[in-house]
Amino acid sequence: MKRILMLAGFFAVLYQTGCTPKQEKKEEADKFTVTSALKIDTSFTKEYVSQIKSVRNIELRAQEKGYLQNIYVDEGQSVKAGQLLFRIMPKVYEAELLKAQAEAKSAEIEMQNTKTLSDKNIVSKNELAMAKSKLDQARAETSLAKLHLSFTEIRAPFDGTIDRIPKKLGSLIDEGELLTSLSDNSQMFVYFNVSEPEYLDYETNTKDRGDRKVGLLLANNQPLPYKGDVETIESEFDNETGNIAFRARFPNPNKLLRNGETGKVQMTVPLKNALVIPQKATYEIQDKTYVFVIDSKGKVHSRAITIRSEMPDLYVVASGITENDKILLEGVQKVKDDDQIKFEYVSPKEIISNLRLKAE
Repeated sequence: MKRILMLAGFFAVLYQTGCTPKQEKKEEADKFTVTSALKIDTSFTKEYVSQIKSVRNIELRAQEKGYLQNIYVDEGQSVKAGQLLFRIMPKVYEAELLKAQAEAKSAEIEMQNTKTLSDKNIVSKNELAMAKSKLDQARAETSLAKLHLSFTEIRAPFDGTIDRIPKKLGSLIDEGELLTSLSDNSQMFVYFNVSEPEYLDYETNTKDRGDRKVGLLLANNQPLPYKGDVETIESEFDNETGNIAFRARFPNPNKLLRNGETGKVQMTVPLKNALVIPQKATYEIQDKTYVFVIDSKGKVHSRAITIRSEMPDLYVVASGITENDKILLEGVQKVKDDDQIKFEYVSPKEIISNLRLKAE
């Protein structure tokens, strides 16, 4: 009998020992972590999709009709201002120039003879004026012929890089036909669109607005090593998108950037007295963001909030809660409205210190 009682006591001890941790874990599982919003001065980086353009990009077109006789450059080649790029067969224009020069020489001789006779009062002053007019006309024709001949040579108007050359040697070129494009890539214009509220904040909050120095993230997600300057803002909003274009100028000493590239402008935007909460304290329903607020009796209530901006692990809250509200941090998916919970409050500074972004 004693042996039976001893065994029964032994199993009771084992039972109590085995159940106690489970009960403690259950109690711990029912206890939620709660925190509140933190008001800090910080900043975040806003990215804008951008288009990259050369500071100068022009089309080079033929100004005269003829056969493409010479191509002196290749696609992608860097050229200097005044460098000869193309020549359209000049024979016809050379002949026209010789003819105009001969007529100008004849008119000059005629004018000199008429002047001699006029000085001796053999011919009238009107005849001398007519001879001078004829000479002026011949000289004008010579200048025009020289101009047409010069149009057969296409030269670079500035230092730049040659684009694609669609025509080949011997091609018949019409007046105005595209020969190539020339890009000055020494510096680049980067255009990015800003919404109307952001534009108003930028223009009115001169102390708190984003820095005029901006970065550029390239298409391969690598940053350009040089900073750019926001130079100008376009005069009108796009009626379809409600955006307005900003333009930043970036140096391009290594000629890495080319006309037509894309990227993302990165602008640092300062935030004064920003109300921040951890992103994991929120949940979304139908594109709206909510948090659970704990009242004085320990009950949870869902509340919609408005997000001003987003940072790593954090949201900046525009409205919906204050820094005095207690919000549920852990277990957002485990509770529902009006649930009574047990919780442990952790200060927001401690919470945020464990995130990637440190409170400043």
